[in-house]
Amino acid sequence: MSFQLGAALLDACVLAVLSRRDTYGYVLTQQVREIMNISESTLYPVLRRLQKNDYLITYDEAFQGRNRRYYQITKLGKEKLQEYVNEWEDYKNRVDKVLIGGKSSE
Repeated sequence: MSFQLGAALLDACVLAVLSRRDTYGYVLTQQVREIMNISESTLYPVLRRLQKNDYLITYDEAFQGRNRRYYQITKLGKEKLQEYVNEWEDYKNRVDKVLIGGKSSE
């Protein structure tokens, strides 16, 4: 079973992956796929939106005769990620109250 997850959670997951290290689209997609079903065609509009909001920047590096576009989280992106983490903790605690009767994983 899987739960439907919204755009904000997808944004948060992308920013979280990029907070660990810069990476390119294919690797980013594979890492996000570990928690949600997403295709590269779904991911690239998300990356463009995050870049437009100044949460990430891009740079190119040569790899085997071609350029690879890397994504890097910005200071503003790290701040947004922290907001998402705080909101997730609050949401998770409220869901835990309903699903497991107030027991928390803490």
